[in-house]
Amino acid sequence: MKAAVLDQSDFSIRIEEVPIPEIKAGQVLVKIKAASLNHHELWPMQEKNQFADFKIIPGADGAGDVVDIGPDADSAWLHKRVVINPSLNWDKKQKDFENDFEILGYPMHGTFAEYIAIDERYIYEIPAHLNYEEAAAVPLAGLTAYRALFSRGQLNRKSTILITGIGGGVALWALAFALKMNSRVYVTSGQDDKIQKAIIAGASGGANYKSLNWKKELFDQTEGFDLILDGAAGTGFEVLLHLVKAGGKIISFGRTAGSIPSFNPKLIFLKQITIMGTTMGNDDEFKNMLYYVLYHQLRPIIDSVYAFDDIQAAFERMESGEQFGKIVLRM
Repeated sequence: MKAAVLDQSDFSIRIEEVPIPEIKAGQVLVKIKAASLNHHELWPMQEKNQFADFKIIPGADGAGDVVDIGPDADSAWLHKRVVINPSLNWDKKQKDFENDFEILGYPMHGTFAEYIAIDERYIYEIPAHLNYEEAAAVPLAGLTAYRALFSRGQLNRKSTILITGIGGGVALWALAFALKMNSRVYVTSGQDDKIQKAIIAGASGGANYKSLNWKKELFDQTEGFDLILDGAAGTGFEVLLHLVKAGGKIISFGRTAGSIPSFNPKLIFLKQITIMGTTMGNDDEFKNMLYYVLYHQLRPIIDSVYAFDDIQAAFERMESGEQFGKIVLRM
């Protein structure tokens, strides 16, 4: 089969011919129809931290058809359209993951291939209103946004929230989910056109974080935020301490702007701020997220779709930071 292979000797990614994976007990074989990109796949190539001395097929997100089943797997899955939960070894009721937690695609072979063998507990029927490309744009970003908003953030209909870095997959799913709760949602971006696209999608306003007065611009629009979802970190994180209301929460789910520099913690304890980290989610949260997507007939915003052979161009698009929505590979 054809697969995109990450060679950890030089951290290059190339299309290669590799064997179709064998199906073990309790697994199914999925013919991947579409996959989508996340920073989870980009970080190893950028940071060049060697995980092992073997080649890896990356890819956390994928959707396709079950074409074969292994021993002890439910035959009812055969020929079903499925989407894969990339949050591995995180049981249904656990609030937090344990040491064996992994994200599909690193180090376990992932979805950037024509076929993947995966335990049947990680496959779910694609919501009927979604096609393969749309379904592939849901899992990692949708799950992270759902847990950040509802499990960690305890979002309610009276909340005023801020989502930083609008245009990324998690941020856009968070916007879609929060709007269905009738929350007032504001956004930040380094590009004015992305803010305008978010407003067209339902956001109440926003500010360009490259502006010297972006904190004031947001205060001019609101009295502060009950909940802030931040996937950037970096030097702008301290501003969020000013923007969040007393007793509010900041949920951190990413680091696209790098490390957070030192700051005076006075604001944290004087304002009784809660700062939480989150990533991915458990099996129940994935199931509930998919139901939320189905019930509200939500569709992802897709920035672009690339042929599988053009994966290098897809990664270049992600690395540029110009995308607004998910970048999808059509297999």
